Amino acid sequence: MDDRIEQAFRATALYRSLTPDDRARLAEVALVRNYDKGEALFDEGEPSEYLHTLVSGRAKVVKLLASGKEVILEIFGPGDPIGAVVAYEGRPYPASAVAVEPCTCLLVRRAPFFALLERHPSLVRSFIMGLTQRIVELTRRIPEVASGRVETRIANLLLKLAEKMGVARSEGLFVPMPLSRQDLADLTGTTIETCIRVMSRWGKEGVVLTEKDGFLLADRAALEKLALS
Repeated sequence: MDDRIEQAFRATALYRSLTPDDRARLAEVALVRNYDKGEALFDEGEPSEYLHTLVSGRAKVVKLLASGKEVILEIFGPGDPIGAVVAYEGRPYPASAVAVEPCTCLLVRRAPFFALLERHPSLVRSFIMGLTQRIVELTRRIPEVASGRVETRIANLLLKLAEKMGVARSEGLFVPMPLSRQDLADLTGTTIETCIRVMSRWGKEGVVLTEKDGFLLADRAALEKLALS
């Protein structure tokens, strides 16, 4: 088995529970691919021939509107499957995935993968365990999606990004993800004007400071309190 594929299986929760035999079987229909910053993992309208899982780096899923505006739908990090539901159903991708930094992705060919699931029950069990872990993670996000308060949604987004990629500094936790106010608004379902007001107020209060390369969560406790409000 290719060492990079073996390491990718072990690094992602979706495949970590596979037995050695199942890893060997799956490795025959898998590959590891590197992407440069700005490179597309897949484009809107393309057939979903692979199951994509990020091993390292980060990618954004974007939708191009008729007006020409690009809207960020989600940001994914290491261990996250991208476009999984669409790939399971065999539909074309409804949006594009683009690397926001150099990243490595595990690609499993869709059709052979499902053929393996039909022949090997142990592979099904292991895969269900990985999916269960993913569902638990997504369930934790329900409060941030359901919240009616904009501040709560933005706080949850920044805390989620900090959990995935935060870098500790003496003055706080730095999130190395440069997002525009429009990006933040798109990701939290609000208007850019509201997002500007919230981030401006938090900057003056010393809660979140905007830097060229990302955000400094200077008062994480305040954000956590807002996330629960």
